[in-house]
Amino acid sequence: MAPSAAPQLSMRQALAIPAFRKLWLATLVSIFGDFLALYAIFSEMTFRMHASARAIALVTVFYLLPLAFVGPVAGVFVDRWHPRRTMVASDMARAVLVLGLVFTRAPWHIYAVFLALSTFSSFFTPARSVTMPQLVPLNGLMGANALIQQTVQILQMASPILAGALAGWAGPSSCYYLDSASFLFSGLVIATIAVPARAACANRQVKPILRDLLSGMRFIVGHPVIGFVILSIAAGTFAISAFGSLIAVYVRDVLHANSVLFGALGSAIGAGMLAGGFAIAPLARIQQKAHLITAGILLCGVCIAAIASIPNKTAALAGCAGIGVGASLLTIAAMTLMQGQVPAEMRGRVSSSSMSLISVSQGVALLFAGDLASRFGIAAVFHGSAALLLAIAIAGTFRLRKPLAAARAQAA
Repeated sequence: MAPSAAPQLSMRQALAIPAFRKLWLATLVSIFGDFLALYAIFSEMTFRMHASARAIALVTVFYLLPLAFVGPVAGVFVDRWHPRRTMVASDMARAVLVLGLVFTRAPWHIYAVFLALSTFSSFFTPARSVTMPQLVPLNGLMGANALIQQTVQILQMASPILAGALAGWAGPSSCYYLDSASFLFSGLVIATIAVPARAACANRQVKPILRDLLSGMRFIVGHPVIGFVILSIAAGTFAISAFGSLIAVYVRDVLHANSVLFGALGSAIGAGMLAGGFAIAPLARIQQKAHLITAGILLCGVCIAAIASIPNKTAALAGCAGIGVGASLLTIAAMTLMQGQVPAEMRGRVSSSSMSLISVSQGVALLFAGDLASRFGIAAVFHGSAALLLAIAIAGTFRLRKPLAAARAQAA
């Protein structure tokens, strides 16, 4: 039986919705500006500041800190505020803050700017998650989320070349000015979207805020499907981040190859994610979203295990493509399921709590994967990541059996 009576909208059909098209355009321009600035920062730290690998990795860590620790509290406020005004204010603040990168002279300057940028991003991301189900019908969320992920992947593949050319021709500051302009453009476009207002909570004392925060946590823990989804995303992020942080060393020390293969593996992951984005809407017509999440986790685990067990270039390329497909299925299906099943008044808290767990998982993987590889070997870390993913997939299959059976009976 199909998981939903209404047919799933394709990415093109989702894009035909005027309000979502505006949100997608704002996202496209803003993310493109972010990638330009990010690659310019890494280039400047590497070649002008001659920073160490650890100093460069700390850029990501400082960006993740507010997402991990400010995010859950931000979600409480997002559930109280108008989501459009929250997104516009976040964009405008980031448009000003990113200009601070023009004046950076040391790594700690960059860390401070990224810490501030991430703090405002902690409000923007859950606000967008709240907005999506208000703009797109339930059967269009899969196509809409797939389109946004496809956009991110294409920009991520195109941005390094453009950022390198632009930074070389006009200097890194040009990328920062463009990023500021992209935030400004995004805010102005989002300001024109008609998003229905929600009832605001008049009591803004500390106790209700803490109560709301705890209620969001209790909802996640007590909901068998949403709890599994968020745990799956966090575990998947940890395993894939641990794999990604070591893949360059794996290419050098295990495969005895060069940067050409390293770049090809990154492209293979991107191509796999694009393929997964195109495949997920047809799959959603015949499979429930929770099954797609489990399948994505399982595919990532099998591919990481294969790369660790078969140390050759062909296996690495095929495995990375499979990881991309699995990550795409996991991410898109999980976002869609949460947007559809979480009550409207709690979407900000649930989204921000999910973002917090993802950030913590990614940060832990980035900080400790290298040390674990030095102690136990790269293959052991890859096998451990694969085992974690396989365990989550198996546990999810048993944990979700009753909720999915109940959902099928109700649909019938």
